[in-house]
Amino acid sequence: MKITLLAIGKLTRSPETELVKTYVERATNAGRSLGLGPVEVIEVEARKPGKAAEAEVLKAHLIDAHVIACDEHGAARPSRAFAQEIAALRDRGVRRLVFVIGGADGLDAELLASANGKLAFGPQTWPHALARAMLAEQVYRAVTILAGSPYHRD
Repeated sequence: MKITLLAIGKLTRSPETELVKTYVERATNAGRSLGLGPVEVIEVEARKPGKAAEAEVLKAHLIDAHVIACDEHGAARPSRAFAQEIAALRDRGVRRLVFVIGGADGLDAELLASANGKLAFGPQTWPHALARAMLAEQVYRAVTILAGSPYHRD
């Protein structure tokens, strides 16, 4: 199952960008034997401001995918539950899993309504660069949990 982290906006060179790259590479390498991956990051930008314009550029990347929107009103999941959700999607035959991170104002209501699920990183508000790094790390952590690696400790 291919896993995509789809985000509005392009990160510049930064420590967060390096973290995302590191965890995406690790998840891709560790996930091969589990039928997970590759893991990729797609960054898009809208030509016009606003959530509706952002939704339009995101939609092209959501076709035939199981979509989980990152949203403050979504459900926070323990890491093991997150890993089991990914495994269950893979085992059901889902070929593409896309996690969507919106712009500064969040995601368009219509896009949120059409998502298969919503994921929150707790009640705090996080900068988008950190949200990407946290999502990439959690995908890597999920892969290591499913592989039985000692990376995750309860």
